Amino acid sequence: MKITKIEIEKINIPLITTFKVAFAEVSASTSVIVKIHTDDGIVGYGEAAPFEPVTGESADSVILALKYFQQALIGMDATDLEGIHLQMDKLLIHNTSAKCAIDIALYDIKGKKMKMPLYKLLGGSNPTVINDITIGIDTPENMAKKAYDYVNMGYRILKIKIGINPKDDLSAIKSIRDKVGYDIKLRLDANQGYSISTAIQFIEDVKKYKIDAIEQFLPHWNIEGSATIRKNSQGIRIMLDESIHSPYDAARSAKIDAADVFNIKLMKCGGLFNAEKINSIAEGFGINCMVGCMLETKIAITAGISLVASKNNIIDADCDSFMYAKDPNMNMTGGFTFEKDIFTLSENPGLGINLDW
Repeated sequence: MKITKIEIEKINIPLITTFKVAFAEVSASTSVIVKIHTDDGIVGYGEAAPFEPVTGESADSVILALKYFQQALIGMDATDLEGIHLQMDKLLIHNTSAKCAIDIALYDIKGKKMKMPLYKLLGGSNPTVINDITIGIDTPENMAKKAYDYVNMGYRILKIKIGINPKDDLSAIKSIRDKVGYDIKLRLDANQGYSISTAIQFIEDVKKYKIDAIEQFLPHWNIEGSATIRKNSQGIRIMLDESIHSPYDAARSAKIDAADVFNIKLMKCGGLFNAEKINSIAEGFGINCMVGCMLETKIAITAGISLVASKNNIIDADCDSFMYAKDPNMNMTGGFTFEKDIFTLSENPGLGINLDW
């Protein structure tokens, strides 16, 4: 089954409101969608959702990379995932969200060829996943109100963005707990905004609020510092996100006990092919994983949720970003449905997504 054509389209994604994290404010996003054709008539869809502070890519650089890949991948076997990843890695280092777009489309093709939904293709049997929902940095009052609204919508796990000012972060967490009580699970994400000393003090101050996990206290390069924080975590799970881009990062972090959880994002690692490797390395060291997301459409979100559904070691899902778009479906049907915080994947082959393209 040979690749005969690769189409590329850039789409803009306006958001309902500005979303604020420790190092950025975002009011719109851009994704690049690919459509890979094969000589037996099967087509697959993939997505790149670049984010410069994390992947180092823009939509325009992704398009250039994909055009470069086009020349090399035409004529290759669409089911040769390892060979195609090796070829892309030979052509360009990094460019992980561009590689992810190709990767997801190939898994979509493979699922359609084998007449299996993606979650089953990856080894899973249960199509349902519990998803969290994220609250961006705002005033403590506004964050608490959003938390209350989300809990009333049926969400049992809230992810709270922090990382600019520890005092304000504590005020926000207190306000949220006062609003939603202690039965709701809270995860925090500092997005590299703390130092070792402020992180250790923050853990001491916040532990009374029954925090499940805290993600990426330190700059991405400082995994040794994360190991120090983990030794002082007082039972709160320490998670690495921006530090984990590749299987090599996972192995290096695991060897020094830098985290309890790795946040796998398809855009950081180049797609499902490397995401499975990261999870296997983590599992070998007794480290659980979560699958997170950038600001993505239902294409990449479906791929991420499918990965969660397929692996026992991936115990958490943070795949909610499509919900912040003004049009969450973006003319895409299928993939998954959701009721409250339960997401149920399609039983249609591949991603199970229909596009008018």
